[in-house]
Amino acid sequence: MTREEAKERIEKLKEIINEARYAYHVLNKDIYPPEVLDALKRELFELEQKFPEFITPDSPTQRIGGEPLKEFKKVRHKVPMLSFNDAFSFEDLKNWEERNLRFLFGEKKGKTDFEYFCELKIDGLAIKLVYRRGILEIGATRGDGYLGEDVTQNIKTIEAIPLALLPLPKIIENLKAEGLEKVIKYFEKGYPEEIEVRGEVFMHKKDFEELNREREKNGEPLFANPRNAAAGSLRQLDPKITAQRKLDSFAYDLVTDLGQETHEEEHKILKCLGFKTNPHTKKCLNLEEVLEFRNYWEKNREKLSFEIDGIVVQINSNKIFQELGVVGKAPRGAIAFKFSPKEGVTVIEDVIFQVGRTGIVTPVAVLKPVEVGGVTISRASLHNEDEIKRLDVKIGDTVVVIRAGDVIPQVDRVLKDLRTGKEKEIVFPEFCPRCGTKLIKEGAYYKCPNKKCYATQKERIIHFASKAGFDILGLGEKIVEKLLDVGLINDPADLFTLKIGDLRKLPGFDVLSEKNLLKSIESRKKITLPRLLYSLSIPHIGEENAKILAEFFKKRQPIKTPADLISLTQNLKFFHYQVIPGFGEKVAKGVADWFQDANNQEFLKKLTQVGIEIIEEEEKKGPQPFKGQVFAFTGELSRWSREEAKRLVENLGAETADSISSRVTYLVVGEKPGSKLEKAQKYKTIKIINEEEFYKMLEPYLQS
Repeated sequence: MTREEAKERIEKLKEIINEARYAYHVLNKDIYPPEVLDALKRELFELEQKFPEFITPDSPTQRIGGEPLKEFKKVRHKVPMLSFNDAFSFEDLKNWEERNLRFLFGEKKGKTDFEYFCELKIDGLAIKLVYRRGILEIGATRGDGYLGEDVTQNIKTIEAIPLALLPLPKIIENLKAEGLEKVIKYFEKGYPEEIEVRGEVFMHKKDFEELNREREKNGEPLFANPRNAAAGSLRQLDPKITAQRKLDSFAYDLVTDLGQETHEEEHKILKCLGFKTNPHTKKCLNLEEVLEFRNYWEKNREKLSFEIDGIVVQINSNKIFQELGVVGKAPRGAIAFKFSPKEGVTVIEDVIFQVGRTGIVTPVAVLKPVEVGGVTISRASLHNEDEIKRLDVKIGDTVVVIRAGDVIPQVDRVLKDLRTGKEKEIVFPEFCPRCGTKLIKEGAYYKCPNKKCYATQKERIIHFASKAGFDILGLGEKIVEKLLDVGLINDPADLFTLKIGDLRKLPGFDVLSEKNLLKSIESRKKITLPRLLYSLSIPHIGEENAKILAEFFKKRQPIKTPADLISLTQNLKFFHYQVIPGFGEKVAKGVADWFQDANNQEFLKKLTQVGIEIIEEEEKKGPQPFKGQVFAFTGELSRWSREEAKRLVENLGAETADSISSRVTYLVVGEKPGSKLEKAQKYKTIKIINEEEFYKMLEPYLQS
């Protein structure tokens, strides 16, 4: 290939790859299969290596490049990156409108003709992007609003952010299609000298969970939420680490004057230039419509693949927005209308100590009840002694409580300025609060070494029977307590020795309920190796690590019963130091210690004696008419809950998906469907059916 041929081929490859990026991220279209796109990128990379003089900053190969930095350079924002004041109620919103009217018109204000533009408030990290003659030159963080950090190399790793604006003919074509002819003049003689865009970098929930699973495997601290993960990822000194974190981005603000008259037009222009924008926006004619938009997304936020904590409400007219100006560090013309708070302020009234399934003693703060995210919180984990020291928390302290991942309550920080001097130090007990055994210290944790401790056994049994373990339906915490209290069981293996007549002596059991529970227990004697390993309460072994450990074991010898694991782990003399793919030394050592414990070995033998068998795959009984099909669900179903509907099709051979992609074959639509419906309509391969059609598909198999 000649130099000229190479140059022509490189330009063509760049054009095709950039077109595919734009189609996927901005238009939600797949124009090439991933394998084809990967091959084109590989060819481009190889050509650029042979002809490095043709490498340009906007080449797709430059998304991951550059040596790790020693530190970030500072970037001064020409136009300050402001934050928003918050509204938490409709009353707050009305007061904001009143203030704006008074500011513009004084006390002689008339009826407002404000038009508002609403968009989702992404829980991410604000960035600015500067394009010089169409090419990305600077990517920076907000910082303090006036001075940010240059994270250009990291920004370039984010596929959703264009390294260059679309070709000029395409931009002009897009602007015409949107009815924005007035903007075309800015591009007729080429790209403007500089265009500045503002946006948000964030991490999708599934990518956040995957990142935390990886960190857990490696014994690394977990990120508290997707926002922290995104911020930490964008501020990595090594761009290659950022590239691995699967960040995404939406553009939402056009700083450069391109003739836009409204904020709505800014969104349209950004999309015309090649930026990915959030599709969930709405122009509202009054505050009642704003409230309706906010309430809809507060109810439906879980349907989104990313975290939001409210909506941003902005006066749509840029002229009025500019007239209103700035107060403090916030524009008067925009406000964040937040959802019910995910954090609250309360007082620690006491601290109790709970014993978990591995014997770890966990301090739990007893709180004065407080509402956080629509849920009343009265207890929150303090984790361990190190966390108590880090927080410097005491009984009687006023604290901020958050719901990590919108679920788990935890103490985030102490408001020390509110201390009175009457607060009490939190002292760990010397003996187990349940069985009285002297506790031992392991790192940051205190542990009850008594293998027969009631609290440990109860938690072990509950975990053993959980959905990801043996999945014993009907065996809840209260029943486990009753069985332990009367001595019918002492460990999880004893569940399989229960017989007719044993349960009827317990309160709440009759002939039918006893029969149902015993039948449920008996049906779970065959189990896959990952489920078994998860159920054993091995330190650091959750669902993902159980799968990795199962593969590691199966490569060494066939495993038919739990007892087979004893000989396998004893034969691995080097097991303490064995590198298990995906495991850090801390996790591998915890696994080794568990299997070399004599009590645990006896338990594995006992499981084998009561008839537990290890099978290769979950046995699916009955017809499998939906094998090879993938179902997704949106909206509310009247006949079943979403989980029940998923289980029904899974039992008939289908897979289920939580998001829309080309894999999905059926989307079942219930009442008040979410964004999945709109996405599915863009795929010709997805059949969209309502609940009645879904029921007719299932009916023959439900009757059988």
